[in-house]
Amino acid sequence: MLTVGVDLAAEAGNTALAWLDWDSGGCSVRGIDRACEDGMLVDALMAADKAGIDCPLGWPVPFVEFVAAHRSGHVDVPAGTRGRDWRRNLALRLTDRVVHERTGLTPLSVSADRIGHTAMRCAALLSHLARAGRPVDRCGTGVVVEVYPAASLRSWGLPHRGYKRPEDAAALGRLVDALRAAAPWLDLGPHESLCRRSHDATDAVVAALTARAAFRGLATTPEAHQIEAARSEGWIALPTSPLTDLRPGA
Repeated sequence: MLTVGVDLAAEAGNTALAWLDWDSGGCSVRGIDRACEDGMLVDALMAADKAGIDCPLGWPVPFVEFVAAHRSGHVDVPAGTRGRDWRRNLALRLTDRVVHERTGLTPLSVSADRIGHTAMRCAALLSHLARAGRPVDRCGTGVVVEVYPAASLRSWGLPHRGYKRPEDAAALGRLVDALRAAAPWLDLGPHESLCRRSHDATDAVVAALTARAAFRGLATTPEAHQIEAARSEGWIALPTSPLTDLRPGA
C-alpha cells in the first residue's frame, strides 16, 4: 500500500510531501517533495491508499456560528460565562480539546492563530478532491485523515518538542535517530539527510506513518456523540498503539 503525508503550509515553499511504500518486507520512503503546489498535492492524495494532512480540516462550530452572528449584528456572550472561557470555546475545536486531554499538547487554533491561513489552502484542496471524485470525510474515514505530528510522536514515546527550532538542529537529528531506532523496518534511504535538515520533511514522514495507523484502525476516531462536530470541524487521528504495530506482519 501507499501512504502519503503532507506537512501543509499556507504557501507552497514551506510545504512538504512524503510518499511511503509498504510491503511484506517493511516500509520505504519512495520520495519527499518540497515546495509543493496544489496540483502536486491533489495528485498525491488521489494516488494514496491513505493520506495524513497536518492541518485543521475545519473550524470550530461555535466560531462559525459566531462569525455568522457578527455579520448580522447579534453577538451575545452567554450569561454567566467568563469572557476567556467563551473565547476559548470559539478558538478550539472539539478534537483540539481531546488531543490536549490525551497528550497535554494544544494544537494551534485554526480560528485565532496563523494556522488559519493554511486551513484556507487546505479547504481549497479538499474541494479539488471532491470535484475529482474523492470527497473527504473530515472524521477521517476516507482517503484523508487529519494528523498532528507532534502528538503522534508523543503517543509513540518519541521526542516531540524543540525539533523545529532553527537554532537547535541537533534536536531534529536526535528525533530522526530515535525514529530509526524505534522503527528499524522504516527505510529512509537517500532521504534521511533531508529529514535531518528539514523538520517539514520529517513531519511529512510522520504524517504518512500516522496515516498508516489510521488505515489499520490503530488511531483514535470520533465517538458517537462526537461525530456531528467532527464532520464539520475535522478530527485529529492519534495513534493508539506502539509504532512497532505499523510494521507489515506485526
